[in-house]
Amino acid sequence: MKKTFVLVVLFILPLVAYLFFASGVNNFGKLAVLKEGVLDVPENKDQITLEEKITILGFLGYDIDLKKGNAFNLNQKIYKPFYEFNDFQMVMIMPYGTEDKVGEIVNELSNLTDIRNWKFVFTDDDQIRNVFNSLGTNIKLDKDLGSDYVFIIDKNKNLRGRLDDEDEGKKYGYNATSVAELNNKMEDDVKIILAEYRLALKKNNAERTN
Repeated sequence: MKKTFVLVVLFILPLVAYLFFASGVNNFGKLAVLKEGVLDVPENKDQITLEEKITILGFLGYDIDLKKGNAFNLNQKIYKPFYEFNDFQMVMIMPYGTEDKVGEIVNELSNLTDIRNWKFVFTDDDQIRNVFNSLGTNIKLDKDLGSDYVFIIDKNKNLRGRLDDEDEGKKYGYNATSVAELNNKMEDDVKIILAEYRLALKKNNAERTN
C-alpha cells in the first residue's frame, strides 16, 4: 500500500494536474486582441483577403533564400496540423520581383503537403510597409522588407497574441526560426483561436434551432 501511495503521489497526481491545467488553457483561454483594424492585403488577382479568415500573416521579403527555412518550419509545425480547418490560411506578402523564387518554394512545399491554403500576395514596397505598420507591434521589418516573425490575424482583421507571455510580456508575433516557439507557443495559440470560433459557431447554430 505504501509503495502504491508513493507511486500515485510521485507520478499520477502531477500528470492529472498537468492535464487539468492544459485543458483549462485550451478550453477556456482566449487569445488577446492586441491591435484592431489591421490593413487588408492589397488587391490581387486571386482575390486573397484577410476578411472572414483566420490568417497566419508573414513577410518573407526580397531575400527569400534567407527566409526559406521559416516557410518550411511554418509548413510543418503550423500549416499541416490546421490547413483543413475552414477559413484557415497562410498568407505571405511579397515584393514584386520575387515571383520566380516564390514559385520555387511553392513547388517544394507542394511535394510535402496540400498547399491550397498557402497564399502569396505580390505588391510594392510601400504597401508592404503599410500593412506591416498597421499591426502596431514592437517588431520591425528588415532591410529586405522581411521578418522572421509571423502574426495571427482573426476574422475581423484584429491582431491576436498574448498579454502576459512568460518570456516577452506582450507577445505580438511568433519567431518562425524557432521550432520550439512554434511548437510550444504558436501551435497552442492557433488551437485557442480555432476553438474560439468553433464554440461561437456551435452557439449560433444552437440559437437558430431553438
